[in-house]
Amino acid sequence: MRCSVIREIDSLDRIARSGGKLNCSVVQGLDLRQASLPWKELDCNGAVFLGCRFPAEVSVCDLMDKGALVFPEFPDLPFNPYRPELYTREELMEGWTREDDQSVDKKIYDHFVKHGKKNPDIIEALAERLHDHAIDDGLTDLLEGRVEKDGVKKVVAIMGGHSAGRDDPAFRKVAHLARELTAAGYFIASGGGPGIMEAANLGAYLASINEVELDAILDELSTSPNYSDEGYLAAANRVIERYPTGYSSLAIPTWFYGHEPTNMFANHIAKYFSNSIREDGLLAIARYGIIFAPGRAGTTQEIFQDACQNHYASYQEVSPMVFLGTKRYTKETPLWETIQRLSEGRHYHEMLLLSDEVKEVVSFIRDHPPEPSDGVTSTKVSL
Repeated sequence: MRCSVIREIDSLDRIARSGGKLNCSVVQGLDLRQASLPWKELDCNGAVFLGCRFPAEVSVCDLMDKGALVFPEFPDLPFNPYRPELYTREELMEGWTREDDQSVDKKIYDHFVKHGKKNPDIIEALAERLHDHAIDDGLTDLLEGRVEKDGVKKVVAIMGGHSAGRDDPAFRKVAHLARELTAAGYFIASGGGPGIMEAANLGAYLASINEVELDAILDELSTSPNYSDEGYLAAANRVIERYPTGYSSLAIPTWFYGHEPTNMFANHIAKYFSNSIREDGLLAIARYGIIFAPGRAGTTQEIFQDACQNHYASYQEVSPMVFLGTKRYTKETPLWETIQRLSEGRHYHEMLLLSDEVKEVVSFIRDHPPEPSDGVTSTKVSL
């Protein structure tokens, strides 16, 4: 049976509230061995079970005869392809010590390099795709307000170089910018790695402190500026110990670049195997704008991907593109002029800003919310 309305069930509490009816429900990654369900009389026509565990007396064949679709568990994986929620830093870092990295994050990365990164077999590839689909679902729950019960989030993404050290002036500026945007009610998202990405999540996390306090934290972190430095993660941990309840933000990293540590300052981590899905998705969810701090090839690629989404109104609206760094985007590269010329006559031309000033950027984001696209805004179009 094809259901017109599908319920998602990702907790045993919701199972208990189902009243013995799982028809037209997707039950995701749950251990049902202790669930009090009338299995013999259970209505599960149109139900989908994703990687669930069943009591010994329950026959999967019987469930399928009643109209259910059952996706089985995968053996010998260090990750759950059907996980019902995003990762946390605590989950990914479990098992890590200064002397030996046996973290969950590292184990998944090692498995990915060995079995899936270059030429996965069909089972490994399927498990990775199902995992990334589950991350998509968890991300939707977060952004639509079902996780933190705070309404739809106003996402602003910050892009920039992964190699920028904590002692880089751009790192400091981005941290202050993310702090002010978070305080203004925006939800910061980054690519989840080191460099500018860490600065974005750090500034968001510390949105409750003042500028002087943030500068003091940045000074402390700058003593271990690069992710390859000894003491890099320990310095981040000291900040978290001092401020254990920071503001919420999002990191979207990938195991494709798993040799780089996921930064420690995001409360929610949507980590993917597929880098292409991760990159396009990060741009797509940033409805309230994307800020491009100085970066190299990766940031340049993201600029043109975002310009393409705006140019063709891929999601039926346009949103701000902010170039944070006059020197980088006018003298070192021609990217600002290129995007200006590309956008002539298009709605998103009004959504472009080149600036070096934090407060100007915050004001621009506030004054330019996402708008439905009317396509071409004048008869002059540059091709």
